[in-house]
Amino acid sequence: MVYYSISIIAIVSTFLTIYALSLFLNSKTKIFNEVTLVGINKGCDIYKGSWVFDESYSLYNTSTCPFIEPSFDCQKNGRIDKDYFKYRWQPYGCNLPRFNGTELVLKYKGKRIMFVGDSLGQNQWVSLACMLHVSLPQAKYSMDKIGKIYTFTLLEYNIWLLFLGNPLIVDTITQKGSRVLKIDSISSGNIWKQMDVLIFNTWHWWDRKGQKQTWNVIQEGNITYKDMDRMELYKKGLNTWAKWADSNLNSTKTRIFFQGVSPDHEGCKGKTGPAQSPGIIHPGEIELEKVLKNISKLFIRLINITRLSQYRSDGHQSIYTNSMDCIHWCLPGVPDAWNQLLYHFLIS
Repeated sequence: MVYYSISIIAIVSTFLTIYALSLFLNSKTKIFNEVTLVGINKGCDIYKGSWVFDESYSLYNTSTCPFIEPSFDCQKNGRIDKDYFKYRWQPYGCNLPRFNGTELVLKYKGKRIMFVGDSLGQNQWVSLACMLHVSLPQAKYSMDKIGKIYTFTLLEYNIWLLFLGNPLIVDTITQKGSRVLKIDSISSGNIWKQMDVLIFNTWHWWDRKGQKQTWNVIQEGNITYKDMDRMELYKKGLNTWAKWADSNLNSTKTRIFFQGVSPDHEGCKGKTGPAQSPGIIHPGEIELEKVLKNISKLFIRLINITRLSQYRSDGHQSIYTNSMDCIHWCLPGVPDAWNQLLYHFLIS
């Protein structure tokens, strides 16, 4: 009778272990995308918080970072108020570690970190390059551009920070004088495989129409469309990327992130501080999260910058660039907070 009881207990214990493991494996992508971070505080959601004024900010400025893109440099372009770069994101119930560029460089010495996406990705790439340069001002660096690839390199540490301009992530080709959006094709992925860290982003180019639209026709397999619902098109593009990534990337070799949608604002002129409310949930972010949750093989971290950035209409370039711009961000500014989140994940 004793042996029988022990046997039953062992069987039940084994069953529960296997069941728990299967639940983990089936939900591993979801777990990796969740915002609960044991490394800070168990149960702390770093995306729930507020923007707090911090006199010690910003982390850099025009004089300490000589390679800020002219269009991102709102102070140089005549903006007088400075509060917009003195806010930092503060989660409720826990603290993010302050950015330490030396720690990041030592941890990723000899590594390649690549941003892939549109000019909002470039916005963030420049921000991180400035944050690293200011942390190690004596370190020799190079700044290069070859084709669509921008590279910032800290030479003695052999750390490469790259940006690849690929706004739609899927292919756009010229065929018989016509620009074709190949919604089910990715041909630029070979360079992604060579990276140690990848940060993807896409959204703003999917809704472009008229002269700003970057294609004439859409091709899916052997079927050609003149146009289609843009949200549906965006979802198709994301799913093409997800299938490619799931089949071609290895999350034991490469850390993979997808940046949430960077929100634009209808009115940003004259704004000088964070809004009281972020507004409605961004529809592009909803679709992105759905796609990421369906990825079965990879660990992919969603950096959900959308909601916290929706508070910050004051952080846009506004009139302090070539034309009115409520899409891109001043530097220093909001993208520095995105990199603070990225930094936390990279050193975790």
